[in-house]
Amino acid sequence: MSIIFHQARIINPAQNLDTTGSIRISDSGRIETIVTGNDPLPPQDTDRVIDMNGKLLVPGLFDMHCHFREPGQEYKETLETGSRAAVAGGFTGVALMPNTKPVIDNPQGVAYIRQTAMELPIDIEVISAMTKESRGETLAPFGKLFASGVKAVSDDGTAIQNSQIMRLAFEYAANFNLLFIQHCEDTSLTSGGVMNEGEYSAMMGLKGIPDVAEAITLSRDLLLIDYLRKHKLSPPLTAPRYHVAHISTRSALDLVRKARKEGMAITCEVTPHHFTLTEEALFKAEHKGNFIMKPPLCSLDNHAAILEAIVDGTIDAIATDHAPHAEHEKQCPPDQASFGIIGLETAVGLTFSELVHTGRISVSRAIEMLSVNPRRIMDIEPVLFEPQRAANFTLIDPDATWTWKSEHIKSKAKNSPFIGRTMKGKAIGICHKGKLLGLD
Repeated sequence: MSIIFHQARIINPAQNLDTTGSIRISDSGRIETIVTGNDPLPPQDTDRVIDMNGKLLVPGLFDMHCHFREPGQEYKETLETGSRAAVAGGFTGVALMPNTKPVIDNPQGVAYIRQTAMELPIDIEVISAMTKESRGETLAPFGKLFASGVKAVSDDGTAIQNSQIMRLAFEYAANFNLLFIQHCEDTSLTSGGVMNEGEYSAMMGLKGIPDVAEAITLSRDLLLIDYLRKHKLSPPLTAPRYHVAHISTRSALDLVRKARKEGMAITCEVTPHHFTLTEEALFKAEHKGNFIMKPPLCSLDNHAAILEAIVDGTIDAIATDHAPHAEHEKQCPPDQASFGIIGLETAVGLTFSELVHTGRISVSRAIEMLSVNPRRIMDIEPVLFEPQRAANFTLIDPDATWTWKSEHIKSKAKNSPFIGRTMKGKAIGICHKGKLLGLD
């Protein structure tokens, strides 16, 4: 049975496309016909017609920063439950961080994820650790990982603190064009910290995390990259591609801008919770565990800097840092709570509520940050709307007003500060791998 999406607003920033039209998908899941304008596609007897009434049909969303906890911590999340959350949030693909138990730092770990995820309804990219067991001491086997299809490496959760190891990582990875995804944090400054260092941490009696810790590690890395690209090393090295995970401070954003002006290949992402909440939300919260994350919820000044960087294009992508935890790991005193929150199911709602409907960015820019740019940064083939291409769509109702309730959650975990929040803009389904999912 073919499917016709009738009178959708079809947006694909990768093709500079923003038009009204209709698309027919074959029963094999490929695009058969695209018609722009108001002329309908005549249905055949067996076609299913979905009247979009101007709702959005966009390239499938891709989250380049997720934690699904399998293997080793399946009590928090599994590949299957994480995929359910992704579908509910409108994502057709995710990239998984390696801090599982054991850490994904070898081709065998990559193969396990791929094999286990084979029948899931979304695409899964595996990000490998930079160092063995993410200890920051011995490099992971980049060559073997590249041969197994890995496109990016990260010791997410803890940056490599040793500058010599970081230099070696850059030099080794240059042979394979691997993307470095760095969690920028100088742990000598942040050890034992719970929330942003400032007035609120003092009032709450919690050890603070100084925001300069992010910029210090980022500055170190950029200086190393600059050194390697400017000096005549033998053999000459290609400057590594470098991506800043969950950027959260004005000083780090200024470093990104400066590096780009100097010709460095640097990109960065922001999470919805960082462009939505500040440290004041933690201070006011009754149950504080779901407001504890790294980087911590930031000051008003850093929050303003994040919004400015989204608007001016400094920030390339929106990534959720979906980090499931069990109830006992969050419903506890804040200085004992695990860092992180789930985010896949609220990303679209928060992006449209906080950025699109406030007039800060256009719908097209939102889709660029949620779909096009993450794939480009990860060196994944873009989703194009052309005949014979596999259908990879996310369907969005930009005007749907909805309240996220605990019983709606598809993730295995429920650690979110946004439970009970009303949002405007909602993913209503995906069309991917020949299946239409989520659409009532």
